[in-house]
Amino acid sequence: MGAGKAVPISLDGVRDKNLMQLKKLNVALFPVRYNDKYYADALASGDFTKLAYYSDICVGAIACRLEKKESGAIRVYIMTLGVLAPYRGLGIGTMLLNHVLDLCTKQSISEIYLHVQTNNEDAINFYKKFGFEITDTIQNYYTNITPPDCYVLTKFILEPQAKK
Repeated sequence: MGAGKAVPISLDGVRDKNLMQLKKLNVALFPVRYNDKYYADALASGDFTKLAYYSDICVGAIACRLEKKESGAIRVYIMTLGVLAPYRGLGIGTMLLNHVLDLCTKQSISEIYLHVQTNNEDAINFYKKFGFEITDTIQNYYTNITPPDCYVLTKFILEPQAKK
């Protein structure tokens, strides 16, 4: 690669025809196996689930689920966000998360949250950079990984002020 040559990073929606790429990424990235409901939720979330490509190679993804609260408001749950190790530090995770945060703002969704294993300091620090805060700790959330506990990280998105 030439000096100063920007490598294109692009995002693409997840559809039936490329769902296998999300499945393969998840196997490579996470110690958890995801079920059919996870993939159905990821597909149903539309633009809230994206694959990330680095020079046309699929290297990361964010998968979200839209949830309706008792008040009727929608909140976004980040089921997974991951980037393959050789491609970390290039802004791909940031691009994926910013995409979802921008969608939340545009659609007036005021809450976004996720679970993070309590020992995953890299992930905790990553989300804190974006204004997420630890709002809860759940003991024994995970069944087959150690430690089994997780933090709930939540970000409340302020409504954009109407221009006068």
